[in-house]
Amino acid sequence: MTKLSSLISIVLLFSIIGLTGCSTMQNRSTVTVEQQRQEVLNMKTGVLSDLYALKPSTRVQIKNVPGYAVFSNKNVNLILASFSGGYGVVKNNLTGKHTFMNMGEVGVGLGLGVKDYRLVFIFHTKDAMQRFTEQGWSVGVQGDAAAKLGDQGAAIGRSVIIDNVTIYQITENGLALQANIKGTKYWKNNALN
Repeated sequence: MTKLSSLISIVLLFSIIGLTGCSTMQNRSTVTVEQQRQEVLNMKTGVLSDLYALKPSTRVQIKNVPGYAVFSNKNVNLILASFSGGYGVVKNNLTGKHTFMNMGEVGVGLGLGVKDYRLVFIFHTKDAMQRFTEQGWSVGVQGDAAAKLGDQGAAIGRSVIIDNVTIYQITENGLALQANIKGTKYWKNNALN
């Protein structure tokens, strides 16, 4: 086996292990569909509480838009490649309906480590929300957001706005310096809808 094929095999093995650890809940056979939905809704509530604590103005903003989405994601960087997987839900404020979704990403770049983060999408138009839920979304954009590291820095700052959607990326340390959503695909979770 050549060095390149060995490296590819190692990367693939770690990516499978990484994605298995951060796979969506549809693979958990001992949990009912209703329990899985409730777990996603609990995640949504927790993430929104964190966002409201970091940036209180988002509470009114989210209340006054057609809808929003909340996702939980884990990213694994392995030398030359990165992989991530996650799950989330879109809340239509106009109808009260929840649409459960998945997300995934594969990228190329140097790095090593695991990054756990949450995303909040605020849809400013009904069309933007509908495109996201009905067609999925594949994006390749990154931008600056606010940064807060522990007690230092401030969580008040800019957010990423793409196609009538404001995006916040929240890490354990607050709002991330960059809301990097490059190469990420979002799609409906057929098992939970």
